Amino acid sequence: MRRYAVIKTGGKQYKVSVGQKLKIEQIPADIDSQIVLEEVLMVADGEQVVIGAPLVAGATVKVTVMAHGRGDKVRIFKMRRRKHYQKHQGHRQNYTEVRIDEISK
Repeated sequence: MRRYAVIKTGGKQYKVSVGQKLKIEQIPADIDSQIVLEEVLMVADGEQVVIGAPLVAGATVKVTVMAHGRGDKVRIFKMRRRKHYQKHQGHRQNYTEVRIDEISK
């Protein structure tokens, strides 16, 4: 069975394994640089599962920054009927695409 971990970044939690590519909230890092994510909530290696309270002590996940980009446009439309009020708005969220290189505990 493969080793995987649950990490927290950008206010969200992700289940990751080695070799996986993932789009996370934008982080200030250069492309092709390695960074270490230290907020690891759980590490599983086969039948051994270590759950943190709230974080696993000494566990890290090394990732390589692959690219930066912007997501698809989300259109927001607000309207109040019979009040002559309409509002159109759009939003594109920035993201960082990373590759999981190593999970250590």
